[in-house]
Amino acid sequence: MSMATFQRLAVASSLAVICFSLVYIFTGCCDTELVARPGGLYVRVPVREFASAGWNATGGGGVGPGAGMERDYTAVRRLPQALIIGVKKGGTRALLEFLRLHPDIRALGSEPHFFDRHYARGLDWYRTMMPKALEGQVVMEKTPRYFVTMDTPERVHAMSGQVKLIVVVRDPVTRAISDYTQIISKTPDIPAFESLAFKNQSTGEIDSQWSPLWIGLYALHLQRWLDWFPLSQIHLVSGERLISDPAGELGRVQDFLGLQRIVTDKHFYFNKTKGFPCLKKPEGSSKPHCLGKTKGRPHAPIDPEVLQKLRDFYRPHNERFYQLTGQDFGWQ
Repeated sequence: MSMATFQRLAVASSLAVICFSLVYIFTGCCDTELVARPGGLYVRVPVREFASAGWNATGGGGVGPGAGMERDYTAVRRLPQALIIGVKKGGTRALLEFLRLHPDIRALGSEPHFFDRHYARGLDWYRTMMPKALEGQVVMEKTPRYFVTMDTPERVHAMSGQVKLIVVVRDPVTRAISDYTQIISKTPDIPAFESLAFKNQSTGEIDSQWSPLWIGLYALHLQRWLDWFPLSQIHLVSGERLISDPAGELGRVQDFLGLQRIVTDKHFYFNKTKGFPCLKKPEGSSKPHCLGKTKGRPHAPIDPEVLQKLRDFYRPHNERFYQLTGQDFGWQ
């Protein structure tokens, strides 16, 4: 091999290494995100975006204007401008996954529990958990426990008085049964729903302090938030309509966030087996995207008389909630 040929090969090899390094950087392989691990630990893992798959690990890819474009390195980690604050078993995970289709939403996948469990770590720590976002993109996270935690409204307001709040609400009786169904899936030997729902089953006295029932006292919890935020900054999503008309509910959420309606009915199909909407398969993927096996699972059977007593119990609380919000959700 001549010296000239050897030199040309050396130059070509160097250029190949440089090109590989640039691809590595500009495809975001150096970007990372804090992810929750068991035991309350958080670890930083690489965020790899697959534009060809139609969505990505932290939201904002593959759908709408700008999908597949090179990253802009003015992206920074910012405190969230919007929070999904509740309610547990209302449909918050579904809402978050649907919203992450929007290219102008950057959403944390895990629940950080900053305002209820990790507040002492400070806002700088909280900021490091957020995905990087460009100017004009909305950063958000969801932690359903925020809605019912006593000190959270004041703490959120201390971070920002302009933050937008989203609450997914659902018939409190159905929500309580869903909550209990999740509990028994993890702790099968707990007492029956009826024995936990009543202080005294013979007198029919409801135990409103039992967590699955207490969470459904929406007016009580909402009032604490209204002490710190105007109703105009709180958007209520119907958990029932999120199932029956996901595109309609997502359209209203996008309006509330000041975003173009990009997530529409073309992104959804109804899975009759799960009884739940799923996302149509993205370009480059062979399968549609449905939520995990715990979503849409059958509820534990409950005595109809118990259900009626619970509806009677919640009726005045629901009416108060309708008055506070100016919306009638039509729960029985």
